[in-house]
Amino acid sequence: MRQEFEKDHHHTALDRLFRYAEFLKFGEVHIKFDHATGLRAIIAIHNSKRGPALGGCRLVHYATSDDALEDALRLAHMMSLKAAISNLPHGGAKAVLLLPSHEIHDRKKYMEVFAGFVQDLNGRYITAVDSGTDTSDMNIIATITSYVSGYATANDDGNPSPYTGFGVRRGIEAAVKFRLGKDNLEGIHVAIQGVGHAGYALAKELHAAGARLTLADVNQPMLERCAAEFGATICPPNAIYDVVADVFAPCAFGSILNLETIKRLRVPIVAGSANNQLAHQHYSVVLREHNILYAPDFVINSGGLIYCAAMYAHADPAKARIQVGGLYDTLMTIFNRSHLENRSTSEIAEMIALEALR
Repeated sequence: MRQEFEKDHHHTALDRLFRYAEFLKFGEVHIKFDHATGLRAIIAIHNSKRGPALGGCRLVHYATSDDALEDALRLAHMMSLKAAISNLPHGGAKAVLLLPSHEIHDRKKYMEVFAGFVQDLNGRYITAVDSGTDTSDMNIIATITSYVSGYATANDDGNPSPYTGFGVRRGIEAAVKFRLGKDNLEGIHVAIQGVGHAGYALAKELHAAGARLTLADVNQPMLERCAAEFGATICPPNAIYDVVADVFAPCAFGSILNLETIKRLRVPIVAGSANNQLAHQHYSVVLREHNILYAPDFVINSGGLIYCAAMYAHADPAKARIQVGGLYDTLMTIFNRSHLENRSTSEIAEMIALEALR
């Protein structure tokens, strides 16, 4: 969940980040520089009370290193909540690699150096795929350290996206049952924002379940692929908020739900795979005031984490799929408690997760 911490002009950037880490009750933050490869890496370990901290490795561009550190902190915090509410034997963490302005000339060596950084933490952090990295990167990392998940094996391709998509589909089924009283997704209209790895996997799941799809993305070839495969309607990226549908599924950027976009929504349900969908945690209350049922992001999108935890434990992928399917019941519990206690779904979900972290 997006946690917003007020900035002021009386403290340095580092002061504010320390205060933000204290606000999120952080454990530890590690930083690595490697001049030969250009690696600039942050590993934020939020909590390891339930077990070694698990979280993806993100390789993206940031305007400043302060932005990268803040992103690592809030994403690691969310991973702790996600692992706790999914009852996993792990804490939460996140690795952020600052994408250099120049091309990474030797990606293999770059990932090997990062893997050494992970190994140096002696199992306190387990890495996995995230934005900007993929299974081929995890395959490289796995040659250096065992503290990694999401790499290819003889019987599994290591890709968590189908599990994320399946979990979001199960979450949408729960939301549709609770809000619309319908037992299946046949004819349900879903507007998906973003058809990257997770968004595509969700579109595939929803199409197979009989849903109608409207899609938006800046990647035109991917949109055209989805239109051909799923018979989906395409709309301009900014118009997705105005689509009259049953479900709005954010599957791209974080912080997209704010006062302006919430007012534009023409749906009774918001349920998608994107992380940190709320620009501020209070907007979960605003959604409730607008009579929109919100599936908390750190719950509904936890299928990939559940899969990575299972693969790290060398479990059968089929067992991971069964556990991911259980997100239906988890979300139904949250929806019912939200109604009975007159609280937003995000408040209820965070209460359950924090209780598991005590």
